[in-house]
Order: sequence, then C-alpha cells, then structure tokens
Amino acid sequence: MGMRDSTSRNYVLAGIAGGLVVLVIGGVLIATGVINSGKTTQVVRETSVAVPSSNLDGESSSKTSSGMPTVEEIYKADGPGVVFIQARVGDQTSSPFGTGQTGTATGSGLVIDTKGNILTNAHVVEGASEIAVRFGDSNLIPATLVGQDPSTDLALIRVDPKATKLHPLPLGDSSKIQVGDPAIAIGNPFGFDRTVTTGIISALQRQIEAPNHFTINNVIQTDAAINPGNSGGPLLNAQGQVIGINSQIATGGNGNGNVGIGFAVPINTAKAAIPQLEKSGRVAHAFLGVTTAGLTGDDAKSLNLPTNKGALVQEVTEGSPADKAGIKSGGTQLAGGLVAGGDMIVKVDNRAITKPDDIATVLATKKPGDKVVVQFYRGNKLKSTTVTLGNRPASVDSGSQSTQDPFPFP
Repeated sequence: MGMRDSTSRNYVLAGIAGGLVVLVIGGVLIATGVINSGKTTQVVRETSVAVPSSNLDGESSSKTSSGMPTVEEIYKADGPGVVFIQARVGDQTSSPFGTGQTGTATGSGLVIDTKGNILTNAHVVEGASEIAVRFGDSNLIPATLVGQDPSTDLALIRVDPKATKLHPLPLGDSSKIQVGDPAIAIGNPFGFDRTVTTGIISALQRQIEAPNHFTINNVIQTDAAINPGNSGGPLLNAQGQVIGINSQIATGGNGNGNVGIGFAVPINTAKAAIPQLEKSGRVAHAFLGVTTAGLTGDDAKSLNLPTNKGALVQEVTEGSPADKAGIKSGGTQLAGGLVAGGDMIVKVDNRAITKPDDIATVLATKKPGDKVVVQFYRGNKLKSTTVTLGNRPASVDSGSQSTQDPFPFP
C-alpha cells in the first residue's frame, strides 16, 4: 500500500489495484478498493505491523532448529535493502484510485541490483512528478522512473549507484513456496521505517485487481501483518529470499486495518517483467479479448452444454483478436447475471481450460503476435479457431475486457 499526504479535507480514496494509496491530511487516510465476490471486500493498498519475534519457531537461539536464519538475522541481512519511497503526485483525476488531489505518496521498495534499480508497486509511483528514496536514517535521494506495468502493479525506479551503498536482496522462486511456509514482511507501514512482521503463506493462486482493472494471477496470500506504507516492500521466505512484492490487504469491510489477509505479487512475475521494464519502460501482455465466467453443473445442464469444465464467453471486445477469430458471446442474461448463449472455451493452445483463470495462465506464457488454437463448444458442437494474440490495452476502461471471470476474487 502507499500513503499520500495532502492539505485538503479528509478523503477516503476509492482504489482498485495492488497496493494502497493513503492521504495524510492531519491524519492517515487509506485508499481502498472493492472487489465483488458475492460479498463486499475492501482492498487496502499497503502493509505491515511490527510483531516481536526472535525466530519463526519462537526460539531465542541464533539459528532455528532446522538451521534456518532467525527473523532477527533476516532483518539485519535484508533490512538495508528495503527503502522508503516518497513520490510527489499531481492531479490524480486520471488515476485508477480516483483521488483527484495532489500530494505525496509514500511506500516501500527493494534494491534488486548494484546498478541502482529498485522494485516497487506501480501504484506507489503512479502519476509522480518527482520520486525520492531513503535508505534507513539517511537523507532522501532522487530517483527516476525506469518503467511501470499497471497490469502487474510493478514499477522499477533507479537511484545513482554512487549516491549510496546498495544492498541488493536475494530473489527467490515463488513457484516453490507452499501453504504453511513461513513468511516475513519488511516495509514502512504508516511511516515507521523498516518494520518487520511475520506469519505464514496462507494461500496460493489468489487473484487481485491491478491498477488498470485487469487481473493479477497466482498472487500469494499471507497473514504477515501489512498496512499502508508497506506497498512495494518484500515478502520473504525463511531463507531471507524475496518471494513476493506486498501489494494489497483485504479488510473484510470492517475498517482499513490489517485483519490477517494480505496479498503479494509473486517474485516470478516480477522477474519476467523486470527485463522489459529496463529495456522499454513497459511490459507487453498478450491479449485475447474476452470476458468469461465459470459454470456449475446445474448451469451447464440448464444451458444444454456438454460440460461445465471451461469458461463461458460473456463478452467479446469489438475488434479484438477473439472477435476477429469468430469467437461469440451470448445474448441472454439470466438471473444472477450470467449471460447465456456464448461459446464455451475448453482448450487454449492445447491446454485444458476448466475455469476462467486457466485462460490467463496460458496467456501469461505468450506474447503479442503469438498464435494459439482455441477450442470451444458452440451449443453441443465442438469447434476450434486460430487466434493471433494482440497487445493488451492500457486498461479495461479503454474499451477492452479482461480474460478473467468478472468477479476475480475467490
């Protein structure tokens, strides 16, 4: 989450994507988002609350019983690579958070190399005219924006490597983490520099909404306390390796504080984005151009479809790759909002599609211009078409549609 400072009246921001934006107006105000999953959930961008702990097993020795470093050791080793970020923002009327104000956004970031590159959330520096970074108790030093990707809520900024001693953090492999693994967050919640909190990996393969309203997939859920100001900071494993970038929290609709449900963008997602951000300042994402929904067995039976394993097309963006390839949406809206009559996608690139999320999983491995074969049922007849994938639009609002279920939160 990020935090913003403003001199105007108290104003709770309406946010939407990974990470939190907060206005400090004589106090702290948190930007929230609402994701519809059958119940209202506020998504607050930022993170962290200090929880004293000598190590993950509650021991006081220098090493845990498994030989892993203690939380204290991880904090001492990785803390110097976690930075405080301050961004001067202008008129935010075009921001997905809809602040319509000016002020200062704050968040966290992590050093990834000795060239001065720092990884953070896109929403922390979104719309910034000036960016500055602080290492520990040192003075703020200027930083420049290298690139940002609203679709994954990631941004890369850079400081002069001669301006300070850089301490790159080791990047882990988010594909190897499991539910129940230890998790450690370091960040700057509410302006408290380098706060460390601990917990576990609570769930995997979650989804959150990005600043441009597309869906971020394979997100890590943790109960390590994260709060406004933690956005862009690292989520670490028991070895002190970065496994995620803290981005959002769910509050359950009962306030703006942490309730033990935080979300981090996987570090493997960041690893794929960083080279493109360095090279061109942006990330190209493959685009199909459909909105889909999952079906229950009863849904499939009532619609006379041969299977409920797949993704029922709800909308096809006009002029999109799917539209050009002849994929059809339905025209009959049923009770509950489901649109009937569209194609039921069951395979993309020869990979089985059992639910809408699977389409995004396939597309994440592709790039614009790639060709994929899409198999689908039109009624009871199995058909296929070859689609040349396009370049994802800047946002869903620009006339495009997500390839995900309209209600991505599980």
